[in-house]
Amino acid sequence: MTKKRNGFFALCFSLVPGAGEMYMGFMKQGVSIMSVFWILIFLAAFLDIGPVLFILPILWCYSFFNVHNIRGMSDEEFYALEDDYLFHLERVLPMEKWSQKQNAILALVLIIIGASMLWDYLMDYLRWLIPNDIYWSMMDDVPRVCISLLLIFGGMYLIRGKKKELEEKEENGEELMK
Repeated sequence: MTKKRNGFFALCFSLVPGAGEMYMGFMKQGVSIMSVFWILIFLAAFLDIGPVLFILPILWCYSFFNVHNIRGMSDEEFYALEDDYLFHLERVLPMEKWSQKQNAILALVLIIIGASMLWDYLMDYLRWLIPNDIYWSMMDDVPRVCISLLLIFGGMYLIRGKKKELEEKEENGEELMK
């Protein structure tokens, strides 16, 4: 771990989510925070999913105060602090258990996002050919509706999978008790 850094520069860099952590020497943590920040902006801007922007102030505050908490640590605590990623995808998506069904779901998500982006792109060019505002306002909502449905069905799938897992554990527990 590097030595503690200048407080003024730590303050300046802490204004950009992730940059303060990187300045303090915690690259993995900083890159994680900065990546989430820019991915949220991408989702809001390009996929027209504005509600994800409510997470940005939370992420900004977390990053800002995290840098100042790290800066305020004693030398022993600072040097003992380990640089680690904010999220561990191997815990969320264990690759050794990755099945064909999960590949199909990921492929479907990518296809829908790509189709949504392509739809928006093509509709911009076709708008000048057919000047009907009502038609176009409905057509603009198609990608958002598709992504919303995908999120709803994805959530339902995850809940259903967890419910099945719990039922299987209960059945196995009852068999062991007999």
